[in-house]
Amino acid sequence: MAALLYAAKQENCPFEVVLVASNKTDAAGLKLAEAEGVPTFACNSKGMSREDHDAIMDEALQDANAEYVALAGYMRILTDGFVQNWSERMVNIHPSLLPKYKGIDTHQRALEAGDSHCGCSVHLVTPELDDGPVLGQTEVAIMEGDTVDSLADRVLIAEHQLYANKLSDYIGRVKDPEWLLEQVRIRAMTLAEAEETTTHGAPAFKIAGKSGKFFATFSVQHHGESNISVLVKTSGEEEQTMLIDAEPDVYYRPKFYGAAGWIAIRLNAGPVDWDHVQDWLAKSWRQVAPKKLTKFMDIADEF
Repeated sequence: MAALLYAAKQENCPFEVVLVASNKTDAAGLKLAEAEGVPTFACNSKGMSREDHDAIMDEALQDANAEYVALAGYMRILTDGFVQNWSERMVNIHPSLLPKYKGIDTHQRALEAGDSHCGCSVHLVTPELDDGPVLGQTEVAIMEGDTVDSLADRVLIAEHQLYANKLSDYIGRVKDPEWLLEQVRIRAMTLAEAEETTTHGAPAFKIAGKSGKFFATFSVQHHGESNISVLVKTSGEEEQTMLIDAEPDVYYRPKFYGAAGWIAIRLNAGPVDWDHVQDWLAKSWRQVAPKKLTKFMDIADEF
């Protein structure tokens, strides 16, 4: 926790710590956070059901406007409901090279197995213990004469560096054009007969074939704009205006494309509703797809 707190003080860090929360009112991390001016919250979990306690912790996180949860020595099994609430937004660090040695006594198990290396892993949290996708690892050599304590001390050094680094990478990805393009690509290519190409040097998606029309374009600072966005087709100027007036933080009229009925959805201005993007890609695809394709899609939708 301390490593994350101090990493957040660096100017180039993409995250800030908005709350340090614990299920133990006497946790040392609370005192450190208070000394550093970070808000804290504690609720003793003793005698409470997991569901009730997790609900209280979730409310505290929501009240703090937290967008991610970084577990740091939080020695409790979280309920499936809590994990689902923070799906793909909760990370943990584990003192082994996952998938090896999930659970406890990781250093002892590595020594007993005669491993040449142990280490630590940063991973996304899923309902199954220590089983989420691994975001990064650091190997730590096991030296002759190592004990559980000496190994734990050295792994802890690696943990302090790895956690802040991988958390920064994971949070910062939401403004990375390559990552954003991949999210658009994944969704666009689920549509029937979609293919990726380029238009005016920008990645774009169209109906396959020489006569296939474009239904989406990925834009990075298009014509000097500051936005990273995906451009999709609307029904016309009236719908454009209505959307922009209703949600100007989400939509804007792109230069040159706007006159042809396209609208831009910002992807780097805050959390992106990817289901919303998926819906727009499908809607834009329908505007240009041949009737034979939309007919098949309509039939499929009925089932």
